[in-house]
Amino acid sequence: MTQVLTLENIKMTTKELTRIEKLRNIGIIAHIDAGKTTTTERILYYTGRIHKIGEVDEGTTSMDFMVQEQERGITIMSAATASFWKDKNINIIDTPGHVDFTVEVERSLKVLDGAVVVFCAVGGVQPQSETVWRQADKYNVPRIAFINKMDRTGANFLAVVEQISSRLGARPLILQIPIGLEANFSGMIDLITMKAVVYKGEDENTTFEVLDIPADLKAIASEYRHKLIEKLGEADEIVMEKYINEEGIYPHEIKEHIRHATITGKVVPVLCGASAKNRGVQPLLDAIVDYMPSPIDISPVKGKNPETEEEVERKPLDDEKFCGLVFKIKADPFVGKLAYLRVYSGILKSGEYTYNSTKGLRERVGKLVKMHANKQEIVEKACAGDIVAAVGLKNTKTGDTICDEDSPVILEAIHFPEPVISMSIEPKTKADEEKLGMALNRLEEEDPTFKVTYNKETGQTIISGMGELHLEVIVDRMLREFNVAANVDKPQVAYKETITKINRAVGKFIQQSGGRGQYGHVVFDVAPAPKGAGIIFNNKIIGGAIPREYIKSVEEGVHEGARNGALAGYPVTDVEVTLVDGSFHEVDSSDIAFRMAAKIGFDEGLKNGGSILLEPIMDLEVEVPEKYMGDVIGDLNSRRVRISAINDRHNLKVIRGFAPLNEMFGYSTTVRSLTQGRATHTMEPSFFHEVPRNISEKIVKKTI
Repeated sequence: MTQVLTLENIKMTTKELTRIEKLRNIGIIAHIDAGKTTTTERILYYTGRIHKIGEVDEGTTSMDFMVQEQERGITIMSAATASFWKDKNINIIDTPGHVDFTVEVERSLKVLDGAVVVFCAVGGVQPQSETVWRQADKYNVPRIAFINKMDRTGANFLAVVEQISSRLGARPLILQIPIGLEANFSGMIDLITMKAVVYKGEDENTTFEVLDIPADLKAIASEYRHKLIEKLGEADEIVMEKYINEEGIYPHEIKEHIRHATITGKVVPVLCGASAKNRGVQPLLDAIVDYMPSPIDISPVKGKNPETEEEVERKPLDDEKFCGLVFKIKADPFVGKLAYLRVYSGILKSGEYTYNSTKGLRERVGKLVKMHANKQEIVEKACAGDIVAAVGLKNTKTGDTICDEDSPVILEAIHFPEPVISMSIEPKTKADEEKLGMALNRLEEEDPTFKVTYNKETGQTIISGMGELHLEVIVDRMLREFNVAANVDKPQVAYKETITKINRAVGKFIQQSGGRGQYGHVVFDVAPAPKGAGIIFNNKIIGGAIPREYIKSVEEGVHEGARNGALAGYPVTDVEVTLVDGSFHEVDSSDIAFRMAAKIGFDEGLKNGGSILLEPIMDLEVEVPEKYMGDVIGDLNSRRVRISAINDRHNLKVIRGFAPLNEMFGYSTTVRSLTQGRATHTMEPSFFHEVPRNISEKIVKKTI
């Protein structure tokens, strides 16, 4: 449960309190094509941040500034900006909807205080909607739901609200009901003030009036107002008491209770609109300032003191010791590297030194800038709650904590999903050879889900990412931004390996070469770990069988061994390694010796552990007209897809299932030909699962 800070448990000046109270750090998140960037563009227009509305379809939006975004009509990289509405300062991060770029959502939600989740009134809760909702759950981010595209054919406001409840396990609180649907959508009834908001006109000339509720809608408005108070009462005892005793409750009181229930995660306010038609954006802005938390409304950030391992707490105050989290690195053609950071406490000034507690080094902040998409506004300092970008932090990476050196803290790092697809890459010409390595390093530094490895046996450079589109964009960026032309092979599935049996493994590294030798000896208990756990290392050494200073080297050796599995050399995951015994030599033992011994022991544990191959399984959704459903299901069965549900959505059938990624290459072309181009599908990584034995044997033979 989110802790709400109060004036009783903090001390701050009135001026400082006012500044932080008026700050909103929010993200716009959704499934692809739900209208995030269009909604953000309207927010910027109506808050006066931009003076002409850009359109996604025309490639003219201010937030989608990359060439690839403008050409494809999708958001690829999260973009930050700031605006003002009713004396509140709103920092906004617009995030991608495509699953291949889910890292941008993950790292944004980590540092934001609230989120607007945009849903399509026709598509409802779609697969990526569920993913971004789970990501917001992970970081306890309060949310507002905005049901967009109410003007579209097939729009169904109440059906989407029901899906938010049933599919996402949320408690939606309807604050508005639409006036008209589809082509007749003209506004909404505000159930708090019991007034109608009616829009007129098109494009940038759209205006609205606040009127009395039309006579034919008074009954349904009264019904939903009653439901609003009743549902709010379930989350708030004071409202429930007034409701039971039939006491009156003023609109400003309702808003206060909604705000508290939203911040504590008990309800999700639901609004509606049609952003492309400029309808519903101003009430959404009102809801952001009324119900989204300021930094002072959420729990103080917690971390660990790197020297004592004790828990440390930082309150969102300017007079606290400085600490911030770097959540994004971006290569900039003019200043080199921009490190985006959220300031959680204290003040960071341009030109001063700061301490990277994750790396244990000092770095100088060359300058600080506030971002508006790809434009920069230089600022002298960043205060508690601010989101800025710093120039000059050359050794700082995504997930690093920067803080005051005399009061070090390491905040919880951001956890990113593992790549599911790989391909080999090579420079087209000799001239591109040197530039290729530099370009790949810069792109890998920007994107934690993009990995570059080198296969010594084949001499190939392998790039890995979250999907075909992800790698396609990477290769395109290399050409446009770094002027590096490259040849790429066909995409391959990024398999993993794990074990199925518990076993004990011994690793010894003994070397004598005339002078000082090398001696390292470890004993491991190696066991399968839960799905998604990665590599877990435990130290259970008792009595100093291995000195403490070598334990870190043992752990490093285990992680080094996990890079290549015993079956086919794929990375190892979901294995728990417990160091239970070992020995050392007073003269010959060293960090290198214990790292090598650990690697040898880990390799033995894999060989004795019944190694198996794991493949990425995708969460698949196919929308198809009923007349083609049989052909589509037959094709899915041939691809080893496990169908989990078949539902209706308007006049279409929606097939949900789990699909092995290896079987889904080229599926877009196949499903279009099976349905005369009338089916659509979405996929996103779900989990890794054991590869069937007959297929596993073929994969292993190919790699040997």
